[in-house]
Amino acid sequence: MNRLTLQWILRNGRYNRRMNCMKLKSFALGAMLFAMLPCTSCAQNHQRKEPDMKTKKTLVAFFSRTGENYAVGHIEKGNTHIVAEMIAAETGGDLYRIEPVTPYPDGYTECTEVAKRELAAKARPAIKGDAAVADYDVIFIGYPNWWGDMPMPVYTFIEKHDWQGKTVIPFCTHEGSGLSGTESKLKKVCRGATVSEGLAIRGATAQNAREQARKSVKNWLNKLK
Repeated sequence: MNRLTLQWILRNGRYNRRMNCMKLKSFALGAMLFAMLPCTSCAQNHQRKEPDMKTKKTLVAFFSRTGENYAVGHIEKGNTHIVAEMIAAETGGDLYRIEPVTPYPDGYTECTEVAKRELAAKARPAIKGDAAVADYDVIFIGYPNWWGDMPMPVYTFIEKHDWQGKTVIPFCTHEGSGLSGTESKLKKVCRGATVSEGLAIRGATAQNAREQARKSVKNWLNKLK
């Protein structure tokens, strides 16, 4: 083998190695890009599937009482009413106040006695007006915790409607007893609905520390998304 032939072989071998190396690099880059595509697609799909409360037609139905209340004295706007307005502001929901035809006594002690009798009798006090629940996708239901249950007018409202396919989200005000199992009671009476995790806020916080209450509402709503 002469020198020219040897030089040609060496040069050609180096050229082929360079070409092979470039092909391998191109192949590796292509494989990496291909592998990334499903992940990007999944991330986009996941993002699209995140529910946005403001895209749903939302109702915020609530019962709330003014007058003398435990821990906050005599109030002009009920604790639950304040929280309901915060939820409506965050979700773009419509407000509906559940009001009994016969008002409860203004005094705290007298009111608790009436509420206790109604609970024992499973009363369904008549309420003023109504809301078109059938027109809504998501219904927040708010109430003060009375004797470990919802006030009886709330049951009057619930039992007027068909809850099949609705999303029901409870919230309540209290002074230490929280939701007291009212989520489970809502599951029984709102037949066919999906009942989401509820929010319990102290009445004193809603009345006297509204920024703190608003922050709790926002954090809770973010978890529901």
